[in-house]
Amino acid sequence: MNASRLEPSFAGVIGRTHYDSRPDWPAPKALPEGTPNVVFVVLDDVGYSDLGCFGSALRTPVMDGLAANGVRFTNFHTTPLCSPTRASLLTGRHHHSVGMRMLSNLDTGFPSGRGRVSTSAATLAEMLRPAGFSTMCAGKWHLTPGEQTSAAGPFDQWPLGRGFERYYGFIDAETDSFYPELTRDNTHVDQPRTPAEGYHLSADIVDNAITFVTDQTSITPEKPFYLHLAFGAAHAPHQAPQEFLEAQRGRFDEGWDAERARRLRRQIELGLLPEGTEAAPRNEGVRPWDELGDDERRLACALQEAYAAMVEHTDHQLGRFIEHLRELGRLDNTVLVLLSDNGASPEGGAHGCLNTTAFQNGIPEDVEENIRRIPTIGTALSQTNYPWGWAQVSNTPFKWYKQYTHEGGVRTPLIVHWPDGGFDRGGVRHQFQHVVDVLPTVLGFVGVPVPTTLGGVDQMPVHGADMAGVLRRADAPGERRTQHFEMFGHRAIWHEGWKAVARHTRGAPYEDDVWELYDTAADPTELHDLAGRHPERVAELERVFWQQAERYEVLPLDDQRFAVRAKVPHAGSPRMRRRFVYHAGMSHVPVMVAPPTMDVSHDITAVVRHREVTDDGVLVALGGVSSGYVLYLQSGHLLYEYNHVGTRYELRSDRPVPAGPSELGFRFRRTGPREGVGQLLIDGAVRDELPFPAVLPDFLGFEGLDVGKDAGSPVSTRYQGPFPFTGDLARIVFDLPEGPPGVLPERLD
Repeated sequence: MNASRLEPSFAGVIGRTHYDSRPDWPAPKALPEGTPNVVFVVLDDVGYSDLGCFGSALRTPVMDGLAANGVRFTNFHTTPLCSPTRASLLTGRHHHSVGMRMLSNLDTGFPSGRGRVSTSAATLAEMLRPAGFSTMCAGKWHLTPGEQTSAAGPFDQWPLGRGFERYYGFIDAETDSFYPELTRDNTHVDQPRTPAEGYHLSADIVDNAITFVTDQTSITPEKPFYLHLAFGAAHAPHQAPQEFLEAQRGRFDEGWDAERARRLRRQIELGLLPEGTEAAPRNEGVRPWDELGDDERRLACALQEAYAAMVEHTDHQLGRFIEHLRELGRLDNTVLVLLSDNGASPEGGAHGCLNTTAFQNGIPEDVEENIRRIPTIGTALSQTNYPWGWAQVSNTPFKWYKQYTHEGGVRTPLIVHWPDGGFDRGGVRHQFQHVVDVLPTVLGFVGVPVPTTLGGVDQMPVHGADMAGVLRRADAPGERRTQHFEMFGHRAIWHEGWKAVARHTRGAPYEDDVWELYDTAADPTELHDLAGRHPERVAELERVFWQQAERYEVLPLDDQRFAVRAKVPHAGSPRMRRRFVYHAGMSHVPVMVAPPTMDVSHDITAVVRHREVTDDGVLVALGGVSSGYVLYLQSGHLLYEYNHVGTRYELRSDRPVPAGPSELGFRFRRTGPREGVGQLLIDGAVRDELPFPAVLPDFLGFEGLDVGKDAGSPVSTRYQGPFPFTGDLARIVFDLPEGPPGVLPERLD
């Protein structure tokens, strides 16, 4: 007998015993010798000009070295936002087409906005692993629906569910670099060291990337590997080790106008932009530097120093990884692609912020208070973002920012480095390229075709065009002729050198949006709107946009606020209930899975056995230094603290918690929009009461919930570290008494 139902491809002989049988060992899949490794390095919110090799004076010698030995693209485009760009990079398809119209945190209710990558769009890892690659991912993911990020899964949209064999990093949108929310494979884990012990997320990510590659090279050196290395940097909060912060002091004192002019001159000298290129005017809300007061300048400079320190620290960490590849002998035959996921961020507002959650909730910060807190900027004591003026410097010479479809939102650095690839070292390319073009280019280099089916699912065609010809010849024509852009109703269409773009006002009728027109070859910075002179071309480009929008699942246009939509659970969500029971010992709960207590009446009850008066610690905590709440015991008393973007409401029981079993609780009753009364309870008796004149309406930030400790940045300043509860904690119960599950008092608007 030769046939085997277990293994139809078995080529040996199966007899009654091993004496009359012949074994067969099928050869493992092997790629041709010399197949290159692949590394994607993804930066976050780093603008077009922020690297030294793209015009800035920031010290980025490692990235500059990659450019000097590789190829820079000056006309490379992404989507205007992080999750969509990551989806397009990993699949080679347009982001609406694969279900990622905006952030993965929410499901809009439409196919183009499910917040997950369709299984009909295989990721690069899902294509390379069956072909014989080892696949690893380290760093930011942000492609899992927010309500599927808990320890209960499902895990099909986590890195290991989308083709990666190993993962270490953070699953959600942003995280604190000193107190990150970390995941290894499919498990939430605690950070390995404290900030006092020298911990920083970027270094931790690189440590794990080095381990992944070392393991793979040591055990299976004959196999190529694919590593997706995605830094949290330089997304807010901007945080860096003290020595990197100190190295920036005074570097930006001349202000954003002078810095922007300096970067443009350098870009022209480097050949990135043609002679005579003019910078776009200041964006709305960006004041001339000379009009700022001395204190405003000090604050703005400190915020930019923190950003610059984070970029330079990231370059240093990347350098450790590059040097390790060199030591392993694997650098020269590695296709390394470095890019930023979108333009620089406007999410710090006109003055910048020391509290990113305040921005997310539309709450203005007190500039004078922020000036007093300048010494905390860039440290574990604040979560900062720079002002619009510095964001526009990052995007030099373009207008607008991340989220917008003007060039400032979608034009970013791209470096391709492959010493064995035969490219001209230090080359510069000006052809229009898009993030969907990266995947088919890499597949061509490694000789792996796009599958027509995967796991029984028919695959949609790849939308990108191979850039290999352009990489090998500076004068090669670009393959791309048309590219659409859309985000939050902002939209644009680039077609054969012309670009029409419409900036949308949230809530306004889409038909009222005004289309601008630019000849991008002659006017790369979108200075000269030609719509009035060429109305027929505007009409034609608008027609092309709607064709592309229908073809690539862009519709319907959707401009609703993320924070408001994230507040309301939908069918199938683990938040679609009015009672939540969390048992002692459970894993960390990401914020999108935690009880939706924002601006609604709710009760929190901790069932404990308080053995001694000395039993202290956190019972439950959500959030951190920027916002959140914590219920805890200290010196025998029960306390509750609500951190309203820096303003703290504190309750303390009028007597100690008695020894023995107890129910310890906090009750909040809403008395009006964004206000209410809090009560502290011991065994049902009120032991303190306090009015809350303001509570957050929509979003408590990206730091989630912990039971029995405060694992992230501390909500309260009254304790340090995780401050775990030393008594016996049975469970924490949340009750939301108002309304049916998932329906909150205010309308969704």
